Amino acid sequence: MKDHRTMKVYLSGEIHTDWRDRIIEGAKGLDLSFAAPVTDHAASDDCGVEILGAEPDKFWHDRKGAQVNAIRTRHGIETADIVVVRFGEKYKQWNAAFDAGYAAALGKSLIILHPEEHDHALKEVDAAALAVARTPEQVVGVLRYVLTGTLG
Repeated sequence: MKDHRTMKVYLSGEIHTDWRDRIIEGAKGLDLSFAAPVTDHAASDDCGVEILGAEPDKFWHDRKGAQVNAIRTRHGIETADIVVVRFGEKYKQWNAAFDAGYAAALGKSLIILHPEEHDHALKEVDAAALAVARTPEQVVGVLRYVLTGTLG
């Protein structure tokens, strides 16, 4: 009898587009569960000071938030079977690069999602990945194939 369990996918990276929703919608019917960082930008930025107290210096304000967010991010990456990291067009996502490196260091199966114009800048990140996709739908195709062994 085959051992079966739900595969866990962590969706890391840019928060300004609907790419996560497109993957989750496209993967309906597959035995996958999804986790992600907090995508409410204000909540993510201010969680540290809202929970642990105000900081007069912006550096410490940001650091406190980053550390609280890191608890969620580390857990999501560490418990994932597959990590998808999206690099968007508009912003430099240093945190996404960090997440990709962390996932690679843990030996996680890594799928990178970014537009072609980022190929050169992300060449080292792409080299650590097992797949580099251009669209959320390609990510769904990889997930479907990994789970079912079928195309389309």
